[in-house]
Amino acid sequence: MSDKASPRPNRPALALHVPEPAYRPGDAPDFSKIKVPAAGEAQRPDVAASAEETHPLTTHLVRVLDGDGQAVGPWDPKLDPETLRKMLTDMKTVRVFDDRMYRAQRQGKTSFYMKCTGEEAIAVAAAAAMDPEDMHFPTYRQQGLLIARGYPLVTMMCQIYSNQGDPLKGRQLPIMYSDKKHGFFSISGNLGTQYPQAVGWAMASAIKGDSRIAMGWIGDGATAEGDFHSALTFAAVYQAPVILAVVNNQWAISSFSGIAGAEQATFAARAVGYGIAGLRVDGNDALAIYAATRWAVERARINKGPTLIEYFTYRAEGHSTSDDPTGYRPKGEAEQWPFGDPVARLKAHLVALGEWDDERDAALDKQIDATVRAAQKEAEKQGILPQQGFDDIPSMFKDVYAVTPWHLAEQRDLALAEAREYLGREPS
Repeated sequence: MSDKASPRPNRPALALHVPEPAYRPGDAPDFSKIKVPAAGEAQRPDVAASAEETHPLTTHLVRVLDGDGQAVGPWDPKLDPETLRKMLTDMKTVRVFDDRMYRAQRQGKTSFYMKCTGEEAIAVAAAAAMDPEDMHFPTYRQQGLLIARGYPLVTMMCQIYSNQGDPLKGRQLPIMYSDKKHGFFSISGNLGTQYPQAVGWAMASAIKGDSRIAMGWIGDGATAEGDFHSALTFAAVYQAPVILAVVNNQWAISSFSGIAGAEQATFAARAVGYGIAGLRVDGNDALAIYAATRWAVERARINKGPTLIEYFTYRAEGHSTSDDPTGYRPKGEAEQWPFGDPVARLKAHLVALGEWDDERDAALDKQIDATVRAAQKEAEKQGILPQQGFDDIPSMFKDVYAVTPWHLAEQRDLALAEAREYLGREPS
């Protein structure tokens, strides 16, 4: 910039605002500025209400569970104990699965892993609220969708290890699952692409006169990408039967949510500008998540169009195994999050109903730990990532082209020749 005086000396100098998180390493985190409305306070519009009637809920917060574990207010979905226990089991399974796979990565058995600690209720409760044939377009932190829908743990682990049991044949990064049967669209490493894909799938379902709906998932950071806005434009214009979820866990990789615009407005408030329904939900309250998602499901099925839902939560651990969160946020910040642990809150609700106790909880923990350990042992029989080598080289060229192009055929043959020389035998 020039050091010369401004040609307009009577005008104030412009200043650029660069968002900064309130706390950095070494600071004492304090979430007292976050407004925590009372459970049951938010009003519940009819599913057929105009989108405008929902807009006050884009700055409020839908909450059902109070501090005593009681379900209160108009959003209480009144779930039966069996459903609640399944949700608790699924959430606990996700947490144990995450811990085992995180440890496996640290042991060198795979290259990469991403946990969803503190966010387990979001995917599990959303899966419970939707029909099995509905399609999800997830990001990399919705492993709870697969677990809640009964996807085999062994198969998930094989994909993480990229071994012989990996249904994706090692072509995806670990944790980027894909399974059409379980309504889980292929995860893309190019964040944001799944949003317009979800809208397009929902539009196609409507064009065909189908009854299935879609749910697209995105994190707070990726809402700053163009795909987010393209998806909302198409969803609004064509009233697509889609739920668009924003998991606001306060942090993208190492940049806080303010970089994506959280200082100016809630992410749910984006719905107002597009004229679609919007909800902001306590992302650590399994019942609120279920109720809000179910509301949006019913709305989509009666052709009332899309709903944008912000699940307000906190990423308790690092972005991935490649990330050290102590480098950009205070130690112990997760423990200060005012909305508590989603697993503990659901357990407290079941206890308050007289449908659960510490003895059964401890037995469930033991059972889940044994199940996950057994699955891991079974998956590792088929190999771990470092053991994958020169065998089955031709598989990388299969299922890509109907007719393999000549230049790829040359690469395949060269790779096979190198493998023969290295192994001293014909690769399998």
